[in-house]
Amino acid sequence: MPVEVSDVPEAKRYEARVDGESKVAGVAEYIRTAELVAFVHTEVEAEYEGVGVGSALVRTALDEEAASPPRLCRTPSSDRAGTHRPADPLTEGTP
Repeated sequence: MPVEVSDVPEAKRYEARVDGESKVAGVAEYIRTAELVAFVHTEVEAEYEGVGVGSALVRTALDEEAASPPRLCRTPSSDRAGTHRPADPLTEGTP
């Protein structure tokens, strides 16, 4: 089940779609400034839970932010333990 993730700056979020469908399977909403990007909400539609949509969404969003001009990246503290990447230089030291 291929997951395509794209940044939609006008909506201030990353969107995930599955198998080329037009329906949004998940989102990662953010606030972005020149110095900071804060991921303030992530959500995966119930029918897509457990198939890797959330992992692809978070991985792509963090990878794209890491490749952009240096800025601090904050993620929600409510992430479930063990479901996301371990701390790295992009997110280390953030609550």
